[in-house]
Amino acid sequence: MDKIKQSLSEAAARGAEIVCFPEAYLPGLRGLDFEVPPFDQTQQERALRAVAQLARTYKVATILGMEWLANEGRQIAAVVLDATGEIQGYQTKNQLDPTEDPLYVPGHTRQLFEINGLKFGVVICHEGFRYPETVRWAAARGAQIVFHPHCTGSDKAGAPRTQWGEAAGPYYEKAMMCRGLENTIYFASVNYAFRYQESATCLIAPSGECLAYLPYGQEGVLVQAIDREAATGLLASRYAPERYQEPTRR
Repeated sequence: MDKIKQSLSEAAARGAEIVCFPEAYLPGLRGLDFEVPPFDQTQQERALRAVAQLARTYKVATILGMEWLANEGRQIAAVVLDATGEIQGYQTKNQLDPTEDPLYVPGHTRQLFEINGLKFGVVICHEGFRYPETVRWAAARGAQIVFHPHCTGSDKAGAPRTQWGEAAGPYYEKAMMCRGLENTIYFASVNYAFRYQESATCLIAPSGECLAYLPYGQEGVLVQAIDREAATGLLASRYAPERYQEPTRR
C-alpha cells in the first residue's frame, strides 16, 4: 500500500491521468518464488477503500491488479477506478496459465472502459502474451490502448537483462510489439521490478515501436504521453470472423 501511494503521488505530480499496477499487485501473485500473505474478503474490501481514497486524493485514475474473491473462487483481476475513486468495473483474467489452475479460477467476461474520453481494455499477463484475441476484442470495439498488467521474472534466479527486445531474450517483449502493431493501438505493459526481470514495463506504439520503458530491476513510474489520433484501430477493424467458416461438407 505504501508503494501504491508513492507511485500515485509521483504519477500525479508528473501529469499522469491513468496509472496501471502489475498483475495481482495486492497481495502478490501466488505460485512463484516469493511469499504471498493471506487475503480474504475483508482485506479485499479494505484495500479497495484505501486505493479509492488515494485515487481521489491524487486525482488520478487507477488500474489496480489484485486478487478478486468471487463466488466461483479466487480470481486474478484488475479493478478500474476513476479519478474520483469510483469503481468503473473490473476485468478478470480469463485465460489462466496452466500452472495457475490449482490456485485460481478463470473469469468469463470482458469489459471495455472509458475515462476522460479514452477507451481502453485490460488483458492480464498470459492473455496478452499467448491469447492475442483478448487484445483484439478490445481494439475491435474502439479501445485506443490496452493495459497489460503482468508478472515475469524472479528475484532469486535468472539472467540479468540490459537491452529491450534483444534477439536472445525471452519472447515476451516481441509479443508486446505484435499486440500494438497487429491492432494499430497502444499497448501498455506493466511488470514487477524483479532483479531478474524477463520483460520490461513499457509502452508500445500503434506502429509496434517501443516508445519508452523502465530500466530492468529498478522500481519506478513510467509516464508517457500518447497521441490518440495515432491509435486508429485500423487493423483490428479489418478483422472479419465470417471469413473463418469451415466449408460445408456434402
